Amino acid sequence: MPSATDWAQYTALRLTCGLFEPFSPSQSLQSAKAIASVYARLSPKRTERARVNIARSFPELSRAETERIALDSIRNLFQFFMVDAIVMPKVVHEWSWQRHVGFGPFGDVFDLLLSDRPCIFLTGHIGNWELLGYTLALIGFRMTALARPLDNPLVSDWLFRARQASGLKVITKWGATEELQRIVEGGGKIAFIADQNAGDDGLFVPFFGRLASSYKSIGLLAMRYRIPVVAGMASRVGEQFRYEISGLDVIWPSDWESQDDPLFYITARFNRALESMIRTVPTQYLWVHRRWKSRPKHEREGQPMPARLRGKLASLPWMTDELMASCERPV
Repeated sequence: MPSATDWAQYTALRLTCGLFEPFSPSQSLQSAKAIASVYARLSPKRTERARVNIARSFPELSRAETERIALDSIRNLFQFFMVDAIVMPKVVHEWSWQRHVGFGPFGDVFDLLLSDRPCIFLTGHIGNWELLGYTLALIGFRMTALARPLDNPLVSDWLFRARQASGLKVITKWGATEELQRIVEGGGKIAFIADQNAGDDGLFVPFFGRLASSYKSIGLLAMRYRIPVVAGMASRVGEQFRYEISGLDVIWPSDWESQDDPLFYITARFNRALESMIRTVPTQYLWVHRRWKSRPKHEREGQPMPARLRGKLASLPWMTDELMASCERPV
């Protein structure tokens, strides 16, 4: 049963949406940008958290550059939640999606989507992560997104309905194992947001030169059913409601089957793909979230990196001495 607080939050959200209703998406995006600029000044703690994350990820940048990216990322976040997520089901239809969505480099991804072969499609909190699965479902691909319900059930149900307007199926993470198995066995495509902190018990792999906790479920699902993992994103084009969808990497079973630790390889590689995507549009990443909050056991105990973990890192084909030294430094 929704609480009074739930109703208050939901009502405030719907009223805010109503304020943007009379305006075009371009006008609303400018308004959201202005509101975000005020928020950034009134919430210096979160803005500074974003700046510090950016500075650690791009040590070559000046403080002025990291401050600019931090502010732009907060503006992008407000534009996403206040405008894009709301207008998406209203303006992106079967007959209009081409005006708002284009396709960039996609490699073998279309062949995978057109086939009856199941695959895992993942992205991060980059650009418009909601639009990615929404559009692919709209143009006819069988997509199922795995999502965590929001704490507010009214807001959660409202957003879930918007996500499913294009034919995208959304299931919650709670008790989803059997449903995922049925989807994979039926040749379906499963979509994940894959850059969330997985806690102290997650699998720690490199992400912008620091070990970050990642969920094991993506790699385990890929290994169990021998299915490819696709990393892609929908990035904003200019100051408008227009996005470009691109697929950056496909991790085939043949890529990981010969690895000593396939799960570690898959998880490290899709994090590397997410990092590469973020580097192309750093202002469109959710830098305020605590991606590196959880730390591996050896760091929590003040110990050096175990030889076993160091060996796993050294086995990654893209590992360099510089990256290894960075991963060994405690956060």
